[in-house]
Amino acid sequence: MLPYLLRRLLFIIPTLFGIMVINFIIIQAAPGGPVEQMIAKMRGNNIDATARLTGSGTESIQALEQFGESHLFDSKYRGAQGLDPEFIAKLEKMFGFDKPPLERFIMMMKNYLTFNFGDSYFKDRSVIGLIIEKMPVSISIGLWTTLLVYLISIPLGIRKAVLDGTAFDVWSSAVVIVGYAIPGFLFAILLIVLFAGGSFWSIFPLRGIVSDNWHQLSLGPKILDYFWHMTLPITALVISGFASLTLLTKNSFLEEINKQYVVTARAKGLTERRVLFGHVFRNAMLIVVAGMPGALIHIFFAGSLLIEVIFSLDGLGLLGFESAVSRDYPVVFGTLYVFTLLGLFLHILGDLTYTFIDPRIDFEKRMG
Repeated sequence: MLPYLLRRLLFIIPTLFGIMVINFIIIQAAPGGPVEQMIAKMRGNNIDATARLTGSGTESIQALEQFGESHLFDSKYRGAQGLDPEFIAKLEKMFGFDKPPLERFIMMMKNYLTFNFGDSYFKDRSVIGLIIEKMPVSISIGLWTTLLVYLISIPLGIRKAVLDGTAFDVWSSAVVIVGYAIPGFLFAILLIVLFAGGSFWSIFPLRGIVSDNWHQLSLGPKILDYFWHMTLPITALVISGFASLTLLTKNSFLEEINKQYVVTARAKGLTERRVLFGHVFRNAMLIVVAGMPGALIHIFFAGSLLIEVIFSLDGLGLLGFESAVSRDYPVVFGTLYVFTLLGLFLHILGDLTYTFIDPRIDFEKRMG
């Protein structure tokens, strides 16, 4: 198993490199880059947008005076008509666009090897600092949601498979279909209306992951305050996320239950519980385990994005989305790099879980 793990870890390098190359090309080709964003801010008389151009106030004023002048020229940037070419050159140098794309990419990847993601274009903070600040929120959402989804879906799916066609299977299928059909953000809005002071009760808070006075509380109240804030966001994600896994678990167990080895085990006089959890479980769970890395990434980023917005939870998903909209490239590529690494390691973890559930699986022989 160790040689297989070493190969998988080494395979991370070309995979990560290829993903970064593709996204770098796509993002560079997209219109409305950081230079255009800065020009748009200045067109809106945002004087702070020029604060990083020069080191002194006098030079900043001169830059603004250049902005007001009408030096018409053909520019590759949208909205740059009428601006002094020297001013545009300063913007390009500030954002690193005075260098060819290949040189910028090589420099970026060289820095990323040491997790040096640089500084945000528009937040005046280091990217790694932003990621570390937002990560606890995303980890909280992702881990609790994943844990609850699996704790609910797997027992429910097994129960539905054992009682296939009964009244329990029918009404639970109706609940699963509702959870599958309605997006998580709609559940979130419904929960706000019902329990967060919308129109009925005001039981849970609407904003943030903890209260403003959280640091002043003792350990017990801190834990209670944390779960008090996380109840509605996690509930919304769990309701919308358990349906697919429940159906997948049920179908996997139904497929295994009808196989010959199950009939043989029953013929030997084994109890139904022994047959189910001693023989069927590890085979049926393989397909469920295979989807775990993708489920984690979906919950960490795509699944929790709107939930973070609705409940004002400032996590990595929201940070990446806002950075993509504002073309804050260091933050975009920094979060992409972190999420890609996380996803690749989760896939390796999924393989390890395969062998834990079924020791008969030998990835070493398969790769050989």
